[in-house]
Amino acid sequence: MRLVRFHAHGGPEVLRVEEAEVPTPGPGQLLVRAEAIGVNFADTKIRAGAAGIFVRPLPFGPTGDVVGSVAAVGPGVTGFTVGDRVAALVAENAYADYALVDAAWAALVPSGLDAASATALPMLAPVAIGVLHAGRVTAGDTVLIQSAAGGVGHLAVQITKLLGAKAIGVVGSPAKADFVRSLGADDVITADAEWPTVDVVLDAVGGSSLTRGLDTLAPLGRAVIYGAASGEIPAVPARSLFGLRSLTGFGITTLREARPDEARADIARATRLIADGKLRVAQHAAFPLSDVAMAHQVLDDRANLGRVLLIP
Repeated sequence: MRLVRFHAHGGPEVLRVEEAEVPTPGPGQLLVRAEAIGVNFADTKIRAGAAGIFVRPLPFGPTGDVVGSVAAVGPGVTGFTVGDRVAALVAENAYADYALVDAAWAALVPSGLDAASATALPMLAPVAIGVLHAGRVTAGDTVLIQSAAGGVGHLAVQITKLLGAKAIGVVGSPAKADFVRSLGADDVITADAEWPTVDVVLDAVGGSSLTRGLDTLAPLGRAVIYGAASGEIPAVPARSLFGLRSLTGFGITTLREARPDEARADIARATRLIADGKLRVAQHAAFPLSDVAMAHQVLDDRANLGRVLLIP
């Protein structure tokens, strides 16, 4: 089978399509023949050799949201059979014709769901649900959503509206504003514009974006950090919190470990919302697996509006 890895850090050109043996599923695993793979921004930082949370040993095969059919079932696995269409977040070696999947976190894909929508079931949509829950968003709140045109961000805009709250999207360029408005955002601003006072900030950027977001919060406002696209997680000045503001973090892997029932419930909620047409997963582009460098270049350029897919 084909497998994408990189042996040195650098630009998209370091990604190599290699030949590898089809793996055998171990206890608790499924072997999935990939139909589509959702590409995530964090892997561009891992590939580039960013420090901190992005460090991985080399060589490394990127992570991804894999959708496909079950080709084999490992020992001890129940609830899945060969041929089932599933979606799962794969922590390594996701860009491949076949991937090993943790059966405990595989989601059955509803009949008729398109590939882009299916790739959001295991991670993107549950993260969007989770960060809004962590921010205690309720009807009437005003929510500032960083990276609003991205994978999680464009879903968080829509879920914010479903909760009866006001959604203000922050985008990196004016070209993305119309896309975010089409998702139902009440307002869209660029990162260099003046930010309004809000009740909740959702931040996947970190760095100065986080400290600036904290300072835009109204009294009793809440900020949630769930990523660090800037590569920096800053020390938060106490003065930002003295104004009755709070900061919390969200990580889906930690949620799965600490509160597995809650994590599974979020996957079920995401599946219902997408299957019922209440949550739209936008597909920006799809590339053949052999053109993996082009897919990463789109994310490097911050050009994507929603999902970027690889098609084996």
